Amino acid sequence: MDLVVIVAIVAALFAVIGLSEPLAARLRLPATVVLALMGIVIGATATALATLPLPEGITGAAQAIQDLPIRSNLFLYVFLPTLVFQVALGIDLRRMLDDWVPILLLAVVAVGVSTLAVGWALYPLAGLSLMACMMIGAIVSTTDPSAVVGIFRATPAPQRLARIVEGESLLNDAAAIALFGLFFAFVAFGIPNPKLADVAIQFPWLIAGGGVAGWLSGLLALWGLSRLEDHPLGQMSLSVALPYLVFLLSEILLGASGVVAVVAAGLAVNFHAPGNLSPQARAKLGDTWDLLGYWAGGLIFVLAALLIPGLVANARPHDILLVAVTVLAALAARGAILFGLLPLLGRLRLSPRIERPYRIAILWGGLRGAVTLALALAITESIRIPPDIKRTVGIVATGFTLFTLIVQGTTLRAVIRWLGLDRLSPLDSALSAQVVAVALQSVRETVSETARDLGLAHDIVRDETKRFATRVDAAVEQADEGTKIPDRDRITLGLVALAGHERDLVLDAFRDGFLPARLANRMVADADRLIEGTRAGGRLGYLNTARLAQGDGVQMRVATILHNRLRISAPLARQIADRFEHLVTLGPILRALHEFIDTRIRRIHGKRVGDLLHDLLERRMDEVEQALDGMRLQFPGYAEQLERRLIRQMVLRQEELEYAALVEDGLIGPELRHVLLDGLEKRRADLSRRPPLDLALQREVLVSLFPLFAEMPEDRRKRLIRSMRTHYAAPGTVLLRRDEVPRKVWFIASGAVEQTRAGQVYRLGRGEMFGHLALLRRAPRLGQVTAIAHSTLLTLDESRFLALLRDDEGLRQAVLESARKRGVALDAKALETL
Repeated sequence: MDLVVIVAIVAALFAVIGLSEPLAARLRLPATVVLALMGIVIGATATALATLPLPEGITGAAQAIQDLPIRSNLFLYVFLPTLVFQVALGIDLRRMLDDWVPILLLAVVAVGVSTLAVGWALYPLAGLSLMACMMIGAIVSTTDPSAVVGIFRATPAPQRLARIVEGESLLNDAAAIALFGLFFAFVAFGIPNPKLADVAIQFPWLIAGGGVAGWLSGLLALWGLSRLEDHPLGQMSLSVALPYLVFLLSEILLGASGVVAVVAAGLAVNFHAPGNLSPQARAKLGDTWDLLGYWAGGLIFVLAALLIPGLVANARPHDILLVAVTVLAALAARGAILFGLLPLLGRLRLSPRIERPYRIAILWGGLRGAVTLALALAITESIRIPPDIKRTVGIVATGFTLFTLIVQGTTLRAVIRWLGLDRLSPLDSALSAQVVAVALQSVRETVSETARDLGLAHDIVRDETKRFATRVDAAVEQADEGTKIPDRDRITLGLVALAGHERDLVLDAFRDGFLPARLANRMVADADRLIEGTRAGGRLGYLNTARLAQGDGVQMRVATILHNRLRISAPLARQIADRFEHLVTLGPILRALHEFIDTRIRRIHGKRVGDLLHDLLERRMDEVEQALDGMRLQFPGYAEQLERRLIRQMVLRQEELEYAALVEDGLIGPELRHVLLDGLEKRRADLSRRPPLDLALQREVLVSLFPLFAEMPEDRRKRLIRSMRTHYAAPGTVLLRRDEVPRKVWFIASGAVEQTRAGQVYRLGRGEMFGHLALLRRAPRLGQVTAIAHSTLLTLDESRFLALLRDDEGLRQAVLESARKRGVALDAKALETL
C-alpha cells in the first residue's frame, strides 16, 4: 500500500479520535464505546462501499481501509506497552499499596475464576479441546481499565474503592495476558494431554520474572531521567523508550510476561518519581504520557473495531449460543468475586466494606475492549492454530466484546443512575453549598475594587456589583437552609484538607532543595496515609496515623538488632540519621499548616472547628518536638548540624529567588544570572550531602557527659570508652528479665527504664545504672527492666566493671548509694578487694 494513503488514513483516524471525546460527552457514553462504534461503522461502511459500483475514488478509499496492514503485533508490540505504561504511571500507587491484599486477590483470583468458568462452560458446547476453551476464557477475562475506572471518577464513589478497582483492572490485564500466553503455547505447539498443573507451575515465573525485571528496569530508567533534569526533551524520549525495551527484554530474553514487566516498570517510576524528579519534570512526564496513552487507546480501539465486520462475517446461529454462554459465565464468575470474595475480605478487615450498589456497578461495568480483540486477532493470524479454533475464537471474543460495549456500555450510566450513585451525599451537598457561599463572599470583597482599578464606569460597576450581591445572597441562603454539618464531620473534612496541604508543602520543600529524594518519598507517602487514616477514623485516625509515621519501622528494628547483637552499626547510623532529618524538616512544615487553617479552613468550617484543628496540630507538633528532644539527648550535636544545614539551604533558595527577580526587572542579564546560579548549584550540591552520623564518636561524647565519669582522668576514660558498648532500645524493649543473672552493667546515657520488683515500680533516668547489684551479689534478678522511652545505654562487661570498681572511688560511692536507696546491704571494704 502506498505510504501516502496510509498517512492520509492515519490522519483521518486521529481526527476521529479527537471528535470521539466531545461526542461521548454529548451522548453521555464512555469514550471507548463511542470509539468502538465509530470503528465498526467505518469498517462496515468500507466493506459495503468496496463492493458497490461507485466512482473509483470512493471504492479505492474503501479498499485502502480494508487493506490496512493491521496485525496483532501492531497492537501487542506498539500500542499495548504504551497503554499499560500510561495507566501504571498515572495510578495513585502509594495509596493503592495500603490495599494491596484485596487488589492482588481480585486481580489474580478474578482472572483465574473467570478463565476456568468460561473454559468449562464452553467445553461441552464448542467442540474444542479444554485448553482451547481455557484460552478463550483468558482472552475474555481482560477488562478495559479506563472504562471501569471512569465509572467511579464520574460518580461520588469513595476514593479507596475507586483505587481498588483501578488497581484490579490494571493487574487484571497483566495476569490475563500471561495466562493467555500459556494456553496459547499448549494449543499452538500441540502439547499432548496438557494439565492445568502445568499452568500452575509456569504461571508464577511469568508474573514474578516480569515483575522483577520491570521494577529494576524502572529504577534504572528513573536514575537516567533524574540525570537529564536540564534536558526535558531527552527525559521524555527516554521515558518513551522504557516500556518497549522492558517488554522486549521480558518477552524475548527472559521468557516472562512483557505486560507484567511494563506494569512493574510504570509502577516503579510512579512510586519513586516524586522524590527523584522535580515537580515540573513530573508534570511534563504526566502530560506526555496522558497524550500518548490517549492516542494509543484511541487507535487500538478504532483499528480493532475496523476488523470486527470481518471477524464475525462467517458467524452461525450456534455461535450466538457460544457468545451467550460466554457472557453468562463471565458475569457469573465476576459476580462470585464481587458478592462472595469481597464481602469475605471485608469481614476479615482486608478490604473496605463495599456497598451492594457499588458491587452491581462494578459487575456491569466490566467492559472488554481493545486488548480482548488484539488477543483474538493474534489467534486468527497464527499459522499454528487449527482453522476451527481460529474461527471460534474470533467470533466468540468479538461477540463478547460487542455485548460489553454495546449493551453494558450504553446502559452503564442508566444503571448508575438507577442505583443512585450519581448523587452527592447530604453531607457533601451541604459542604459544597457552604464552599460556594464562602468563595463568592471572598470574590465580592475584591470585585468592586478590581473594577475601579480597571477604570470602568461607576454606574456599570455599581449595577454589576448589585447583581453579583444577589447571587451571593442566594448562595448564602441555600447554605443556611441546607443540611447542618456536625462539627465532628467538619473536623474530619478539615483534617483531610490539612493532610493534603501537608503533602503539597513536602513537594514544595523538595522542589526548593530542602528535602532529599528519599525523604521526600517517605513524607509524601506519610501524608497520603494520613489522609486515608483521617477519612477512616476522624481525629483519632489522624493522630494515630501521625504517631505511626514517627514510630520505629521494620528497617529501624532490624538495624537496631544488627547493631546490638552483631555490632554492625552502618544500617543503624543511616536509619537514625534519616529519623533525625525527618523530624528536623517536619517541624517547619507543621508550623506552616497553622496559616492554612486561618486563611482557608476557618472560612469554610468556622472558628470553633479552626480552633480545634489548631489544638490537634499543636499536639502533633509537641510529639514531634519531644521525639526530637529525645534524639538530641541520645546524639548530642547532630541535630544542630542538620538545623544549620536547613538554614543554609533556605538562604540559598532565597538567594536564587532574588537573582530571578533581578533578571525579571532587567537589572542583570541572563549571562550573569547563569554564572551566579552555577555557584549556587555547587553550594547546593555540597549541602545535599547529609552530615555523617558516627556512632563511635557519639559514644565518646556520651561517656564524657556522664556524671560518673566526668572527673575521670583522660587516659582512663579513653580506655573505658574502648571497653564500653552502645545499646539502643525502643520503648517496650525488655533489657533484663526476672531471674536472669546479669553479666554486664548498664549505664543510662539518655532515655528512661522501668524496674518492677515485688510489685513495686522504680524508674531510672539519665546518669543512673542498673544490673550492678545483682552482678555483685551473684544472684538472679528479682524483677524485670524495660525501656519506657527511646534510650541510649552504655554497657560494661563484668570483668571490666569489677576492675573499674576497684580503681575508681567515685564509682564505688555511686554503687553504695544505689544499694542504700534500694535496701541492699553491701560491704564498702569488700568492693575495694573485688
